[in-house]
Amino acid sequence: MPQKPPTFPIPSPTSPPPPTTNDLAERHAYLALALLEQLGPHRLAALFSHFGSAQAVLSASSAQLQSVGGIPTAVISAIRSTNAEAIPAFLDEAAAAGQMLLVPPSPDFPAALRSIPDPPVLLWARGALHLLDAPAVAIVGSRDHSRYGEEIARELAIVAARAGIAVVSGMARGLDAVAHQGALDVGGPTIGVLGCGVDVMYPRQNAELFRRMYLEGLLVSEHSPGQRPDSPGAFPRRNRLISGLAQVTVVVEAAEGSGTMLTVNSALEQGREVLVVPGPVNSRTSRGTNRLLRDGATPLLEPTELLRLFGARVSAPAAAAREVPPCTLSPTEARVFAALGPVGMHVDELALVVGLPVGELLATLLGLEIGGLAQSLPGAQYRRAARA
Repeated sequence: MPQKPPTFPIPSPTSPPPPTTNDLAERHAYLALALLEQLGPHRLAALFSHFGSAQAVLSASSAQLQSVGGIPTAVISAIRSTNAEAIPAFLDEAAAAGQMLLVPPSPDFPAALRSIPDPPVLLWARGALHLLDAPAVAIVGSRDHSRYGEEIARELAIVAARAGIAVVSGMARGLDAVAHQGALDVGGPTIGVLGCGVDVMYPRQNAELFRRMYLEGLLVSEHSPGQRPDSPGAFPRRNRLISGLAQVTVVVEAAEGSGTMLTVNSALEQGREVLVVPGPVNSRTSRGTNRLLRDGATPLLEPTELLRLFGARVSAPAAAAREVPPCTLSPTEARVFAALGPVGMHVDELALVVGLPVGELLATLLGLEIGGLAQSLPGAQYRRAARA
């Protein structure tokens, strides 16, 4: 056991983004390919490695695609029939529904997910996109929980959220819902990772929580809108994103064999810190967590220990809730409005995020500024107006 726990620096929203492509056509080509769910991340990586760019993949003949190997005929047909020119209209439609599509070539894609062993090729988001820049802790536990587990999960979420640390969990019944609710109740940041589309309310018991997460927090998923949570492996794959988005994973309460252990395994594979809350030795719902402690996991004995992991001076105002874009906005205006946050973003970076030429983006920003929804800053930066 290390005598001194590691600390995790809080990412600065003004830090320079990772290298990205400024070619809008290449971004649209990447999106067109990434949206082919039958392609998958491994085949997509093989194609990019072979052809060098997304545009080259879309321009390749059937024979050239077959030469890569391991690409079924049906997938080749899907690639050949893909139209990247339809992407802007597709993004407009998604933005009108409050949905943002994030991809690794763009600076808005979560930096924390770029380095995990199996990163998603895209991420759908609905809500306060800027929460992806916050330091984050995953608070996880069983659907079947005790009153003790509920109290601890809520307390941890409140302590973290008040310090500006985003609470990440899986929007499931039980302790996931408790953690999200605790953060929301103090006006703090929280991110829900779904095993279905960001527009699919699941489970139905969490209908009110789903509404609040969309209005006040952030929902993310690698599944396309409308996708039900019935695809094989949806939840194990979701769990790797829960731990991947966070610097620390806290296991509050879990019985032996609980699905929570999948998140623990993902966190360890990703090199993330895992903390475990001890439970009563005679409690069935704590047998899994107590076994983790017996096997050498680090115990979390009080909430303030969590804050120390993030540094002695973790402090941030409670996250401002992102509103749904006003219904009077055009699809393009809604997309730009949804991408703006409280921190200024350079117009070139914003153009990549929303997928617009700079000239069209500037015209859209001017309209939002006249309407009191956007504010221009020195250095060609823009942010959401304070009252918006």
